[in-house]
Amino acid sequence: MSQTNSFRRILSAAMISAGLAAASLPAQAEPIPGMRGMQHIGITVPNMNEAVAFFRDILGCEPSFTFGTFKFEDDWMARHLDVHPRATISDFQMVRCGNGTNLEVFEYTAPDQNRRGPRNSDIGGHHLAFYVDDMDAAVSYLKDKGVRVLDTPSTFTEGPAAGLTWVYFLAPWGLQLELVSAPNGMAHEKTLQRKLWDPRFPAS
Repeated sequence: MSQTNSFRRILSAAMISAGLAAASLPAQAEPIPGMRGMQHIGITVPNMNEAVAFFRDILGCEPSFTFGTFKFEDDWMARHLDVHPRATISDFQMVRCGNGTNLEVFEYTAPDQNRRGPRNSDIGGHHLAFYVDDMDAAVSYLKDKGVRVLDTPSTFTEGPAAGLTWVYFLAPWGLQLELVSAPNGMAHEKTLQRKLWDPRFPAS
């Protein structure tokens, strides 16, 4: 068995287990009174202008309002944000990307700042995934724009995600991003009563 096929079988088995576990959960839990859903995801970038331009010019997102500078002489930053007391938010801006949650983009400085972003294998590792209708066209577009795409798209053929094609790409400052596409749907959609939220059908 090739290493690639072995990886696919292991990943597929893990996703089947995750799918079965999810299927057994109650349709709606209520841990927070009045919770409606995710309103935004916050990310910190090394350069606000570069990041907002990338989201706008490459991904087609819409920049919205900015908040301005947050800086305090006391321990407000530590108490409210759990960062170094002398940390400064130079600026932060809301960005809307199609039918999905908003992004809140921060530019920070801090005496103890870690300038290397986490990898997926690090605690706190993360990525942002965007749905596209045509994977080949989207990948070609990114490459034409000089964006680094990691290898070639992969497609799940087994398990609850069967039918999903995905590929990772990187923002200029190293943020991990992903394209996903499932034009014929995914296997779990035929069995799960509570389906995952889908940007193609934002009202469902």
